[in-house]
Amino acid sequence: MAGQHNDARMNLAIALTAARYGAATANYMEVVSLLKKTDPQTGKERVSGARCKDVLTGEEFDVRAKCVINATGPFTDIVRKMDDKDAAAICQPSAGVHIVMPGYYSPESMGLLDPATSDGRVIFFLPWQKMTIAGTTDTPTDVTHHPIPSEEDINFILNEVRNYLSCDVEVRRGDVLAAWSGIRPLVTDPKSADTQSISRNHVVDISESGLITIAGGKWTTYRSMAEDTINAAVKTHNLKAGPSKTVGLFLQGGKDWSPTLYIRLVQDYGLESEVAQHLAATYGDKAFEVAKMASVTGKRWPIVGVRLVSEFPYIEAEVKYGIKEYACTAVDMISRRTRLAFLNVQAAEEALPRIVELMGRELSWGDSKKKEELETAKKFLYYEMGYKSRSEQLTDHSEISLLPSDIDRYKKRFHKFDADQKGFITTVDVQRVLESISVQMDENTLHEILNEVDLNKNGQVELNEFLQLMSAVQKGRVSGSRLAILMKTAEENLDRRVPIPVDRSCGGL
Repeated sequence: MAGQHNDARMNLAIALTAARYGAATANYMEVVSLLKKTDPQTGKERVSGARCKDVLTGEEFDVRAKCVINATGPFTDIVRKMDDKDAAAICQPSAGVHIVMPGYYSPESMGLLDPATSDGRVIFFLPWQKMTIAGTTDTPTDVTHHPIPSEEDINFILNEVRNYLSCDVEVRRGDVLAAWSGIRPLVTDPKSADTQSISRNHVVDISESGLITIAGGKWTTYRSMAEDTINAAVKTHNLKAGPSKTVGLFLQGGKDWSPTLYIRLVQDYGLESEVAQHLAATYGDKAFEVAKMASVTGKRWPIVGVRLVSEFPYIEAEVKYGIKEYACTAVDMISRRTRLAFLNVQAAEEALPRIVELMGRELSWGDSKKKEELETAKKFLYYEMGYKSRSEQLTDHSEISLLPSDIDRYKKRFHKFDADQKGFITTVDVQRVLESISVQMDENTLHEILNEVDLNKNGQVELNEFLQLMSAVQKGRVSGSRLAILMKTAEENLDRRVPIPVDRSCGGL
C-alpha cells in the first residue's frame, strides 16, 4: 500500500498541534551554542540549554532546559559538535533532486517506482498535487541552507523517465516546471560495530553530557521516532511524564475532517469546487477559517475566493491565513504555505507581487521591505527551484539547429509580422497582425510575451532570436512559449479570422 502527502503542510500541522498542547514554538530560530553547567553530584558538565538567535532580527538570547533534544536533520553533526568538538560524524548528507512536470505525464491514481535504473539509483514517477513528480538522485553533498539542483541531475531524471513512457510521448526538457534538491540526513549508528554502514532506521543517541540526538528515519515512522526520543529523554533526565498520547492523536485540522467536507465549503461560502477541495485537503476542518477570510470576487460564480494565479487553486485568503500560521517571508508563502514554487516556478513568480502586497498590508511592511522580500523570493526561485536552469535553455548564445526547410518556414512566419522587412518585430507589429484577425490584446501583455524572447533586451525580437526560440522548441528545451504559439496560430488563422489562444501553456522550464 502506498501513500503521499503535502510534506510542508504535514510539518506545519505537527508544529501547530504541538503548540496547541502547550509547546512553545519559534520560527527562524538558530542555535548558536549549547549551554552547560556542572552537575554537583558527578562533577561532570551537563547540557542545560541553548544560546539562540532570531535570524530575522539578529537578536540573541538563552533558553534554559532540563533536557535538550537535537532533531536537526542534516544539521545533526553541527549541533553534536557544539556539545563535543571531538564527536564523530554520524550524518552522511545526500542530495536528492526532484522535478515536477505537467499532470498529463502520469495517471491520476497510479505511480511507478523502479530500483534498477541505468546506474543503480531508484527512480520514481508519481502524480502529486495534480502534477507529476519524478526523481530522484543520490549524491554526497555538503550541508547547506540553499541546495541547488544541477542540470546534470535534471537530465538524468528525464532520461530515466523516457524509459517508462510510450514512444508517442515526447519527454521535453521544457516541460520541467520546477526542480529542487533536498538533503537526506542518512545516518550511521555511533554504537554500531560497523560505523560506516548506513542505518535504515532512526538512531537515538545520548551523549555524555546528556544531549539527546534523534537522526535518520523517515516520514512514515515520525511518531515512532518521536516516542522513542521522548522515552529516552524521560529516562535519561528523570523527567515527569505520563504515558504517550501519540497513538490516535489527530493533527491540526484532522478531528472534524471528512471526504465530503469540501461540499460544505462550496455550499456555505460559494467557493469553486476545485478551490474547496484544495482547502479541505490542505487545512482539514480549519478550511472554514480560510474561507471566512476569502475576498468577494465580484463575479456571479465563484462568489468568494480570488485566485493568486489562474491555473492553481491557491487563493489570496491563504496568504492572510498563512501569516497566522507563523509565515514570515514571501519565500515561506510560495514554498511552505502554498506549494507554488514546487509546482511551477513561473506561476510562483507571477503570483509574487500580489503575495508581497498582501503580506505587506498584514505585517506593515514599508516599500523597502517589500522590495527586499520580492528580490529574495525571486532569487530563491532562480537558484533553488530551477528557474536558472530554465533561463539557460534559451540565451543569446543558443545555437540554431534547424534544417534549411525549417529555417525557410520560420522566416516566412516571421515576415508575416515583419511586413516592413526590418529584421525585427515589436509590439506594434504583433498588434497590427492581431487587429487584422480581430483579436484584441493589451499592450502590457504583449510586452511580456515579447520580453520572454528578447534575449539581448533591446525591446524587440530579431529574426535570429526567433530562430533560436524555434530551434529550442524543436529540441524540447523550451515549451509553452507564448510568442511561438501566438505566431503559429496567427499564421494558420490569418484567412479564417478566428481568435488566438495566448494563455501561458504549462509554463514549462
